Amino acid sequence: MTTPQHGSRHGVLQHAASASPLIAVSADVCELYKYLWHAAPQQYLEAALAGAGVFPLVVPSLGDRLDFDQLFAAVDGVMITGSGSNVHPSLYGGDASEANGPYDTARDSTTLPLIRKAIDHGVPLLAICRGLQEMNVALGGTLATEIQERPGTLDHRAPPSDSRDERFAICQTLMVKPGSYLSGVLGAVEIRVNSLHRQAVDRLGTQLEVVAVADDGIVEAVSVRDAPGFAVGVQWHPEYWVKSDEPSARIFRAFGDAVRARASTRIGLMRAAE
Repeated sequence: MTTPQHGSRHGVLQHAASASPLIAVSADVCELYKYLWHAAPQQYLEAALAGAGVFPLVVPSLGDRLDFDQLFAAVDGVMITGSGSNVHPSLYGGDASEANGPYDTARDSTTLPLIRKAIDHGVPLLAICRGLQEMNVALGGTLATEIQERPGTLDHRAPPSDSRDERFAICQTLMVKPGSYLSGVLGAVEIRVNSLHRQAVDRLGTQLEVVAVADDGIVEAVSVRDAPGFAVGVQWHPEYWVKSDEPSARIFRAFGDAVRARASTRIGLMRAAE
């Protein structure tokens, strides 16, 4: 006879198997209406839903007050979003300045350990723009700031415009490392992307390999070496054109497939333990 407890657990497993898997999404901390808000831009959440087919769960930036083991018992992927803020330079041996800001230290205190935990647990990870920079710093790397001021470096900032479509316009060519995980996802070694950043990878973090570069050599994508699954950081913004641009769509589809594969494995292990 099935006990109520067992029946309840079985029902949870059935629901988990049929529902879209959950992913953790990073949150910016900002002040609005005289309150502090923990929020993520809508374009990332829509890309998660429509492009990856997963359920985005925004995780508050509360640092070490969060139990990441508890979080990873519920989610099967992590997406670290872009942001208007920069990683605080004290985290990689740099100097903070007003010109390099703004900063969001509450986000830093949450995303860096979250990234490391995801990699350690083999949880699918997609890090975008600031997220790639956090990924690099989390693994011991450093960042180059205000790269548009460096001789020989292109201006990778968004074009000045009030139109979001113009700001996120696809405008530069990247070379993708042949044979890399990312080239397999994209099915190409050359793609066109947008560009909206003023920082970039300087010294590469341990465990990372460069898998795409811009014409001026700026690192545009990294992946975790020997990762068991999807663990990719991109400097551009595939979330913006996920519904109309094939390379953008491929990235989110691959991320979603990896999340579903982990969810299936985790549910299978839970069933085996019944």
